[in-house]
Amino acid sequence: MGQSGCRSCGATLERTFIDLGMSPLANSYIKPDQLNRMEPFYPLHVYVCEKCLLVQLKQFSTPHDIFSDYAYFSSFSDSWLAHAKAYVDMIVGRFGLDRSSKVVEIASNDGYLLQNFVSRGISVLGVEPASNIAEVAKKKGIQTKVAFFGEKTALDLAVDGWLADLIIGNNVLAHVPDLNDFVKGLKVLLKPTGLITMEFPHLLQLMQQNQFDTIYHEHFSYFSFLAVEQVFARHGMTLFDVEELSTHGGSLRIYACHHDDTSKPVQARAKELKSREETAGFGQLTHYLSFGPRVEATKRKLLSFLISAKQEGKHVVGYGAPAKGNTLLNYCGVRTDFIDYTVDRSPHKQGQFLPGVHIPIYEPERVRNTRPDYLLILPWNIREEVMQQMSYIREWGGKFVVPIPEVQVYS
Repeated sequence: MGQSGCRSCGATLERTFIDLGMSPLANSYIKPDQLNRMEPFYPLHVYVCEKCLLVQLKQFSTPHDIFSDYAYFSSFSDSWLAHAKAYVDMIVGRFGLDRSSKVVEIASNDGYLLQNFVSRGISVLGVEPASNIAEVAKKKGIQTKVAFFGEKTALDLAVDGWLADLIIGNNVLAHVPDLNDFVKGLKVLLKPTGLITMEFPHLLQLMQQNQFDTIYHEHFSYFSFLAVEQVFARHGMTLFDVEELSTHGGSLRIYACHHDDTSKPVQARAKELKSREETAGFGQLTHYLSFGPRVEATKRKLLSFLISAKQEGKHVVGYGAPAKGNTLLNYCGVRTDFIDYTVDRSPHKQGQFLPGVHIPIYEPERVRNTRPDYLLILPWNIREEVMQQMSYIREWGGKFVVPIPEVQVYS
């Protein structure tokens, strides 16, 4: 797709962070009539830039292929809806947003977050590339523009009167192939004293918690605070604050403003995290090169568990059909020889098959009917929510299995 250099600074990419082999697009679920068709697989080979230390995938598929008809609807996770509401309560209070404010969310999905501003009478605009999901938001009365965000879209929105007091991007920055164009767009659309908040998985947590399954083709970049600060600085913006969140196994919420906005001094949290990352080695190339062997050990542990369970005549089924599960199962070569099926609450996924490994996806009730011995929780980041929902498996002695950071069994 044309990318050979670092998507942040343009340097040549030569150093491997982790190579997870060939994998299908993690959200390209397979319909029953597609089971015998050829499936595209792409290298899931992650590099680290020797110059700016941004961890990244090369681009093999277009954003249009990935996001134009997307299967992920945010409203199917109770904990994510609660997270969105808590954010809106916090940000409105902290920065005094009111009915005169304008809020733009990029990758606004089905309006799950913006609806909380609408209920307060605050003007909102969603920018969402997946037309099927944007339609759902529009039906909720949330103004939504179907577009990929970048400098051109930002200029169009500015002309239309949408210069923003607040720009939000949750789990979108990592999904952007042209990072510099995207951040240029943020700068264009931001009012002189406006602010930007972006949430994305934190590379420090990915490495410390061994979360290699959060690597997939839809995630082009994997950010430390040090690396993302450089990206924004290159476009005349300052990261003045940061929060560490528990979402997605450990995320950052960064706060950005224009360099010359003196109303937002750099907070202690931003200075402390920067210092902690430097101490942990995130300013040194050698730190990034230590990750691969840990991942290989985790693969062996999961396969050992599944082989033992099968040899004992036990039945293992999955819970969830998240993108991270597809990375894990494809990397480990786990098909229906190890996992009978998986279940998911989203009706958009039920009746389909996981990409690559072709494990069928059913409704959660099937677990009660088939009484498996083990339930492998693929969205391990919401394991407490899942263990509560599915606690009834203990009635027949069923146990929960969490694969990351390494295999653990819970009675």
